[in-house]
Amino acid sequence: MTATSTPVSASPHRASAPEDIDIVPVRHYGRWVAAAAAVAAVGGLIGSLAKNANLHWDVIGHYLFTGLVFDGLATTLWLTAAAMALGLVLGTLIAVMRLSANPVLYGLSSLFVWVFRGTPLLVQIIFWGYAAALYKKVLIGIPFTDVTFVQADTNTLLTPAVAALLALGLNEAAYASEIVRAGIQSVDPGQTEAAHSLGMRPALTMRRIVLPQAMRVIIPPMGNETINMLKMTALVSVIAAHDLMSNIQDVYAQNYQVIPMLVVASIWYLALVSLLSIPQAWMERRYGRGTSGGGRVSPVQRLFTGALSLGRVNKESDR
Repeated sequence: MTATSTPVSASPHRASAPEDIDIVPVRHYGRWVAAAAAVAAVGGLIGSLAKNANLHWDVIGHYLFTGLVFDGLATTLWLTAAAMALGLVLGTLIAVMRLSANPVLYGLSSLFVWVFRGTPLLVQIIFWGYAAALYKKVLIGIPFTDVTFVQADTNTLLTPAVAALLALGLNEAAYASEIVRAGIQSVDPGQTEAAHSLGMRPALTMRRIVLPQAMRVIIPPMGNETINMLKMTALVSVIAAHDLMSNIQDVYAQNYQVIPMLVVASIWYLALVSLLSIPQAWMERRYGRGTSGGGRVSPVQRLFTGALSLGRVNKESDR
């Protein structure tokens, strides 16, 4: 008995080849409706502000580039840079102390973070501004004796700018220490063990091995802290530190144009924050390479990329 094979006839309803399939993207009409509504709302708000005579655009234009504003900007910028430098250096030291096995170092660093992170920044600024009410003179000498090496008047030593720097820098150190500590703890402990097995001392291991790897975690929140510091400098106006906000307040105390002068301050703060956002985004992409979302492109970048691609397509079609 032999088995015979019968040819199988091709099915009349043959599946279409992949190239025959028309791929139709899903239509997101709701997105376009929401985008149109948002654009209309923003346009209406901008139009209302532009036509509002109470804003006094002539006053805004007059004071936007005055020397008094530029002097305040200079103070704001150096306060931001100096306070961030002080906070980062001191915060790194406090973070290492909090990770130390020494109970005294751990206790002192924890106390520092508890005090400066637990009290409002405005309270700290006012405290340093009026520190002379607590100590008339600043003395450096041997404790519990009458031996004094250096003596200075508190009001002479703690000018409004110095008081503002101390308040901003010490407050930032408390927050920076937690950011640095999180970055250090994100590094695999095996890295430290391997460095110690090679004979590297703990300080050298921390500086050459651990901290460079922790930068991936430290950089993004530290960039946000820098932007936040720029805005928090406006609080030092309560002790007349001659920053941007202090000078703006001096002007509207004389001409009573409060809203226009606040618009001037807002324009400059927005401009400075926008400039700081550029290196922050670059550093986040730089140190976030190799991680999920590290190479994520923002909607604005996608918009520019799409516009460039469309331009190239149009040029090729013209050819």
